[in-house]
Amino acid sequence: MKMKNILAIILAGGEGKRLYPLTRDRAKPAVPFGGIYRLIDFTMSNVVNSGVRKTLVLSQYKSDSLHRHIQFGWNIFNPAFDEFITTLPPQKRINDDWYNGTASAVHQNLYAIRSVNPKHVLILSADHVYKMDYSKMLEYHESVGADLTLGAIDVAVEDAHRFGIIRTNGSARISGFLEKPLSLDGDFMGDGAALGSMGIYLFNTEALLDVLEQSCSHGTAVDFGADVVPSMLGSHEVFAYPFVDENKKEAEYWRDVGTIDAYWEANMDLVSVDPVFNLYDEDWPIRTNHQQYPPAKTVFAGGDATARVARVYDSIISNGCIVSGGTVQNSVLSPGVRVNSYSEVLESILMDRVQVGRHSRIRRAIIDKGVVIPRGTVIGYDYEEDRKRFAVSDNGIVVIPKGEILPPAPVMSVSTASCVAE
Repeated sequence: MKMKNILAIILAGGEGKRLYPLTRDRAKPAVPFGGIYRLIDFTMSNVVNSGVRKTLVLSQYKSDSLHRHIQFGWNIFNPAFDEFITTLPPQKRINDDWYNGTASAVHQNLYAIRSVNPKHVLILSADHVYKMDYSKMLEYHESVGADLTLGAIDVAVEDAHRFGIIRTNGSARISGFLEKPLSLDGDFMGDGAALGSMGIYLFNTEALLDVLEQSCSHGTAVDFGADVVPSMLGSHEVFAYPFVDENKKEAEYWRDVGTIDAYWEANMDLVSVDPVFNLYDEDWPIRTNHQQYPPAKTVFAGGDATARVARVYDSIISNGCIVSGGTVQNSVLSPGVRVNSYSEVLESILMDRVQVGRHSRIRRAIIDKGVVIPRGTVIGYDYEEDRKRFAVSDNGIVVIPKGEILPPAPVMSVSTASCVAE
């Protein structure tokens, strides 16, 4: 019952420029992840698993697929019991601006917050992969008498420029805050690490309304990290809450998948022999919109290493996939993917309905929805050639956008298109 009077607000309007071209046609929170999920599913699952039953999702940038996903996959509550998940695009209730920052987005929806009249407001990002019980954070928030509590995690000093960095006193009360600093002094460091903000803000509603009315109404605040949190340190009780992981693994798992390389690495975390992120915990299910596909299938068995045989190693193979005489290793295949004979897919992410033609070789690639890979295509083995056709990340991950039409590959002999993993 303690979660009955809390409203979750999920900030899902991000453009995600660093994830381009995966965000060319969709908002960052709607980017597919882990075969069957979207990035927003992890925050949404945390909300539901924590017992929160009132949620507003603030959308903006290319939000069609995000709205459909929430409508079809997250229509799980009954309004008759005062439960809901509602998407809110910009409505210009306060001024003529679109959402232009995290605090701005919440400020423009004060009407919706007041109509719910919660005791607490939990503000979350929609593009991080982690497991967290927000009810434990609420217990801490109330026990210390906070007006605002920030979720906090240890970050390496060399990564501090990507985070809001927190300085606390001995009681975990926040005494200093720097948004994405280029350098740190000793006051913000300890034992080679810094304390970083997770982008999780738990407010007493009265404090939130007061600070937004004072700052955003006068155009002095746009973001929580850059503007609102620093402005509250001298006038409110602001505390840090150390991240408590529900992943049931030895090491804490929290990932910001804001770049192509980070996104690829987080997907690869799922296909290791002992995955560092646990999708299979029945006590902490990850919900999504399950599409109607038949079971996955492999076709052709037996023979030696050069025979027409399906091989799948250390990979996620979603419903509707057919591996027909090809090899898939350390890869993530979304629903409806087909890998045809004598082809090879290594350390790659293939999204919905990707078709891999015979004798193709794909390595360290992300291939977006609906792409057809022509027979004999080679991707990920010659980055100079790949850069002439596709986007290639700093770490050499080749990205092919949604619906891209690839030209036929040069004709090659079967002997030059081995499907044996290197």
